[in-house]
Amino acid sequence: MVDLTGKTALVTGSTSGIGAGIAGALAGAGARVILNGFGDPEAIETLCARLGGRYLAADLAIPGQIRDLMAAAGPVDILVNNAGVQHVAPVEEFPEDRWDALLAINLTAAFHTIRHAVAGMKQRGWGRIINIASTHGLSASRNKSAYVASKHGLVGLTRAVALETAGTGVTCNAICPGWVLTPLVEKQVAARAAETGLSLAEAQVSLVAEKTPSGQFVTPEQVGAFAVFLCSPAADQITGAPLSIDGGWMAQ
Repeated sequence: MVDLTGKTALVTGSTSGIGAGIAGALAGAGARVILNGFGDPEAIETLCARLGGRYLAADLAIPGQIRDLMAAAGPVDILVNNAGVQHVAPVEEFPEDRWDALLAINLTAAFHTIRHAVAGMKQRGWGRIINIASTHGLSASRNKSAYVASKHGLVGLTRAVALETAGTGVTCNAICPGWVLTPLVEKQVAARAAETGLSLAEAQVSLVAEKTPSGQFVTPEQVGAFAVFLCSPAADQITGAPLSIDGGWMAQ
């Protein structure tokens, strides 16, 4: 059992999907969790009550709002940069504004949160920075130029920060999940079903089978348990690592 009692964890994009799974796992280990993201206010309130956490709103595409978020959060011991968006299109058709939005939320926001959190972590002699990248931080797929670029950039940022914090008690790692059935992926499943005439269930199987030898989705709870492990003493010397949890995707 990992005991995170007394630690404060901020998880961006944590009102649903992977982020909610990570927040739940950290809260289950005793951490005080701070949620951030978009969604139905009543559902967010229910989630906060269930996790014993609090919610701080911020648009992570706006640096000033990130600064206010970090100030309101106070000293953060565990920072999980999970917020992400997706847009799929061939590079020659990719809208400029969608490229800018993807890079801002998937990559630049992590720079800003780390920048505000890391000095305090170093001063206290302990901290965990966990960036939720993707298998697309290690490989590429067609029609996802911005997403692939942002996740590769996030892995690079992880490595640079790990070097700068080495020996301070602070670690920085990237978790790289394969397919997780989040609202983001559900949209891709629906698009595939519409394009192919498959049912939603068939489209799910088709999507997973295309890349994942195990034939199964990764669950938010599994990613959450992985994040908790990275906060444990057993992970003290794991830093700068892109860590796959992908059903064998990257083994191919």
